[in-house]
Amino acid sequence: MSTVALVTGAARGVGRGVALALADTGATVHVTDRESRTRRYSPLPGTVEDTAEQVDARGGHGVAHVVDHADGASALDPVVAAIGDAHGGLDLVVANACNGNALPFAPAPFWELDPAHWTNMIDVGVRSHYETVRATVALVLARRGLVVLTGYGGHDEEEVLGGHAVYDLAMTGISRLTRTMHHDLAPHGVTVLCLSPGFTATEAIVAALGDALPPDLDDVETPGRAVCALLADPDLARYGGRTLPVADVLAGSG
Repeated sequence: MSTVALVTGAARGVGRGVALALADTGATVHVTDRESRTRRYSPLPGTVEDTAEQVDARGGHGVAHVVDHADGASALDPVVAAIGDAHGGLDLVVANACNGNALPFAPAPFWELDPAHWTNMIDVGVRSHYETVRATVALVLARRGLVVLTGYGGHDEEEVLGGHAVYDLAMTGISRLTRTMHHDLAPHGVTVLCLSPGFTATEAIVAALGDALPPDLDDVETPGRAVCALLADPDLARYGGRTLPVADVLAGSG
């Protein structure tokens, strides 16, 4: 039986890369994003329909769902219903939607930060991670699946991530959310972990850095290859509740 997955925030960036890597395994990948062919929010390339078609082209089965995760938990209701009707459960949920690059990212004292960072990183990031897992938990329990939250880890606890209070709060919060979700789901045979990508050549990063782009960036499918490695790991539960750098997972030392 092929993997059935849900990947949020998959029109571009890490979400798209995860969907494409899963496609190489023949997975059915349900993808969400607010960026659609009928309504664009960003000049960057990529829509949720594009990703679904790319999944098909790579040997999987892509299903596009136009969802604005800023709309709250009810926005996922039609997606959850459709997946339940079609498959009865989920082997994998990747909670990835975030709008952290919607504003220019630059270190600054917290009182100088645009309040919209809170909306983009906390409401669309942390909250939608929580709501995605909560909305899909019955489907995950049905198959004792894997839940992956994307975030950032491996830093010194005294470090302020990015020199940016809201980013620091969001990434630290996702790691803590991972621990508490795993605490609740592990007795039911479900593993929850946080995956921390390295510096990745997303469309937003490429557009921002241009000719200054470092030559050794990960491509967007690198986190996806880590997800596939985790799915294939017979001892996956040992990672439960942890925040894992992508490079460590791929090196087999996560």
